Amino acid sequence: MITDSVWGPVQQDMADVLAGHPDDVPAVVDQLTKLQDVLDRVPPLLDSNPLADFNKLYLTITTSVLERLYAGRFADPAFLSRLDVEFAARYFDALRQWSDASAGCPRAWSVLFHRIPGPDARPLPSAAAGVNAHINYDLPFALVTTFDHLGSDPVDDSDQHHDYLQINDIFAESIPGLRRGFLEKWQLIIDTMNGDLDDWWQGGLIEYTRNVAWRNSQKLWCVRHDLPALGRERARLDGTAEAFGKLLMSPMGALLQ
Repeated sequence: MITDSVWGPVQQDMADVLAGHPDDVPAVVDQLTKLQDVLDRVPPLLDSNPLADFNKLYLTITTSVLERLYAGRFADPAFLSRLDVEFAARYFDALRQWSDASAGCPRAWSVLFHRIPGPDARPLPSAAAGVNAHINYDLPFALVTTFDHLGSDPVDDSDQHHDYLQINDIFAESIPGLRRGFLEKWQLIIDTMNGDLDDWWQGGLIEYTRNVAWRNSQKLWCVRHDLPALGRERARLDGTAEAFGKLLMSPMGALLQ
């Protein structure tokens, strides 16, 4: 049962959105769009709740991925499409588990979900905490599931790897506008004085984090049939992402904005 304390008067709307299981990228974009509408109405913070901040960023990036798919920019569109679906599925699964008060909800996501009812959190650290959970925890497993589904391996310098790295370009293109959209007027003044420095280091951090996720997927790939070893890796990744998420949502994390 979805708890009133989490979704309040929009609990049925949230249940309806989470009932969907998208099987292609347009459907992922559609579900993220519907989810944004619901999140913007979750009391008491409404569109200021930290999960709404992350979902807005995620929707923007996924829409850009879809545009590149339509434009034929990827060498292996089947891989990229499947990865996008598997990646989104883990986010939606975490939301379902949180809604059901399930002990199975990843700790990496719980850090952000706990802040939905308040206290208020700054938008940029909130979005960063969601990116942390989704990349550091979800992405390696989404890669493994994708490669297993397609019958190929996570090999460096392959077409799939180069397509994967293209997403770094999407983040680099999107980060300046997204980040400035999270800033208040006085922060925009400081941001202008900093020039491109903030965009550069945050883009570099995303690239580094996604490279680590690729390496972690290769580790998971080697132990995917060894359930105890896979469980240990899952706990390790979840714990690491949880710790970083707590830092991002702490007063120190507010220095991001």
